[in-house]
Amino acid sequence: MSPHVAVVDYGAGNLRSVVRALEHAGAEPQITSAAADLDGAQAIVLPGVAAAADTMKGLRERGLVEPLLRSIQSGKPFLGLCMGLQALLTYSEEGGRQECLDVIPGAVHKLPAGLKVPQMGWNQVACQAEHPLLDGIPDGSYFYFVHSFYAEPDDAAVIVATTEYGLRFPSILARDNVFATQFHPEKSGARGLQLYRNFVQRCS
Repeated sequence: MSPHVAVVDYGAGNLRSVVRALEHAGAEPQITSAAADLDGAQAIVLPGVAAAADTMKGLRERGLVEPLLRSIQSGKPFLGLCMGLQALLTYSEEGGRQECLDVIPGAVHKLPAGLKVPQMGWNQVACQAEHPLLDGIPDGSYFYFVHSFYAEPDDAAVIVATTEYGLRFPSILARDNVFATQFHPEKSGARGLQLYRNFVQRCS
């Protein structure tokens, strides 16, 4: 039976490509902004194509912050994508300071001056630790990035992979049931679909 995965709609775009990737991976995704749907789902995906302030405002206005935190604390598999990764940290420097979900203690900083920002395109992901969601994905694989900020968690133990762009930043974070990528796996071809398949297997 295909696992029911809630794809959180907080007013940002890119939901359809995430849904198609999840369907391809064998899940039954549901785009939703209803707290009850998050509680009832077997897993949650938080996509991201927005600024930190817009993301947190969208989550708060829809009453989704507490249901998200409750789902994560329950041990339900959670996948954050791009801004969905950054939203997990304590705060973002974007727009001054924006308080985030504080699931993973740490801060989100702007990419260094002098770089073309946002970083947009393919870049290499270097594994720092083994993780089941990277099964079948070779170290050094390329994934598609679009971002101007990067996460800096307080605890380096949550960093599964890093990427180089002006500095070396975490491109995959994981802790317990929480997994998050700075890149967009749904835009990353076969490697990205493999990551989605690995996630869906954990949801079953």
